[in-house]
Amino acid sequence: MKKKLALVFAAAFVALSLSACGGEKQQAENNTQTQQNTTTQQQGENDKKEDKKEGEDKAKGSSDSAFNVEITDDLKAKAKEFSVGMVTDTGGIDDKSFNQSTWEGLNKFKEVTGAKVGYVQSNNEADYVPNLTTTADEDNDLVIATGFLFEDSVKKVATDKPDTKFLIIDQPITDKPNVTSASFSAEEASYLVGVAAAETAKAAGKTKVGYLGGGDFPLIQAFEAGYEAGVKSVDDKMEIAVEYVGGFSDAGKGQSLASKMYDAGAYVIFHAAGGAGNGMIKEAKDRRQNKEEVWAIGVDKDQYADGIYEGDKSVILTSMVKRVDVAAFDISLKTLKGEFPGGKDNLYNIANNGVGIPEKNPNLSEAVLKKVEEARENIKSGKVKVPTVPSRLQKK
Repeated sequence: MKKKLALVFAAAFVALSLSACGGEKQQAENNTQTQQNTTTQQQGENDKKEDKKEGEDKAKGSSDSAFNVEITDDLKAKAKEFSVGMVTDTGGIDDKSFNQSTWEGLNKFKEVTGAKVGYVQSNNEADYVPNLTTTADEDNDLVIATGFLFEDSVKKVATDKPDTKFLIIDQPITDKPNVTSASFSAEEASYLVGVAAAETAKAAGKTKVGYLGGGDFPLIQAFEAGYEAGVKSVDDKMEIAVEYVGGFSDAGKGQSLASKMYDAGAYVIFHAAGGAGNGMIKEAKDRRQNKEEVWAIGVDKDQYADGIYEGDKSVILTSMVKRVDVAAFDISLKTLKGEFPGGKDNLYNIANNGVGIPEKNPNLSEAVLKKVEEARENIKSGKVKVPTVPSRLQKK
């Protein structure tokens, strides 16, 4: 009897052992499968992040390559005695626009070459001529004036100081050998943000977007024209509301006009209105805080931070960026090399990475970024010619 019981217990032990081994094997297989699924999921998420980063890099262009230049020992030696002086407009050095971007470009120039850079801040337009004169008298090798409002002042001081070299941003002056200009194909980058606006609106089931301009003249109309063309390339039936502030400083009026367009159904508004555009961004932020889904598009510089309304959430869908920093760096370097392009209007566009969208666009989907990249390539190749005159002003 004891022998039989021993045999029964032995058989049971073997059966339990086999069962346990089978369970461990199955558990191990399940764990392996879970790990494989997790790895696959993580890889998929990583691939998506890489795809989005690649799309962002392509859409913005490799603008940072403009700073990757070879500086010879001879140039470094020359740079020790070379200086660039900048005169800001009334927006100040930290205006999140032309002044700040120009200063960033000059600091990059200083970092790469070792040259001296400095700036003088203007409190009002009456400061332009004396500030330009003082900066020229300090024996700077190049004097930079940031913005089209300096046109008359630069012409006057350049005439009085024929031995000083001047760069004016965003205003062509081609009749003086000691003045060079940096202009930007704003319509091209405006086309890109028009594509982004329309694609985003379309995905949300919306049929209307908006544009807010500062002054209604050709320079700002080019933004409108490019934006309009970009929107219509996505959906030619999409409606575009257009308003002009009549200037660049009245943020209250900018907010009022933005409110009017949002109330009329505009899902995204792009501004080219300087300080007045800050009113549009404020209006968008106020609406977001009231749980209304609207978007704003910044101008000249990445305005994402300006649109933050909660945590790190921003109402800025993307921004139309003029690489003023690239222009300031480029002309400073040419001047250092003895290649100052006097009497020339230097054009910065998509082809030379002078305009585009920001490096990071957290509010743009991968699908929209791909559409923006396609548009950028079509402009770069010449397949798409972007207009500079909006349809409302074109001759019928």
